[in-house]
Amino acid sequence: MAGMFEAPKARINTSMLSQYTNRPVCFVGRVEKVHPTGKTFTLSDGEGKVAAVELNEPLDEELSGVVEVVGMVSNKGTLMSSAYTILHEEKGIAFDLELYNEALKVIHDFPQYYPFEVATSG
Repeated sequence: MAGMFEAPKARINTSMLSQYTNRPVCFVGRVEKVHPTGKTFTLSDGEGKVAAVELNEPLDEELSGVVEVVGMVSNKGTLMSSAYTILHEEKGIAFDLELYNEALKVIHDFPQYYPFEVATSG
């Protein structure tokens, strides 16, 4: 999956999942629930909607707070995680998911200024 990290990835929220099936994405959300097996967890986005995330391997650390997930969207609308990053609070300032969600709307409303998907010429 090295290509996953080289390819441009759209930043999305839960309501956009179905538009990005089988495509690489970046999703930021707050951890809501981690399954006891450690292989799945749920994230809520800036609109409060929940997305499911599946991992290849069980978690080896406690997961809480805001997390960025890079992965593919499955046919079921689940994020198949290739990697995740915990976004720690900086100097007591919490990550503002609602503001992040507003930024996502701007990015998707004006794709000519935020070209995350590059067309390849043959």
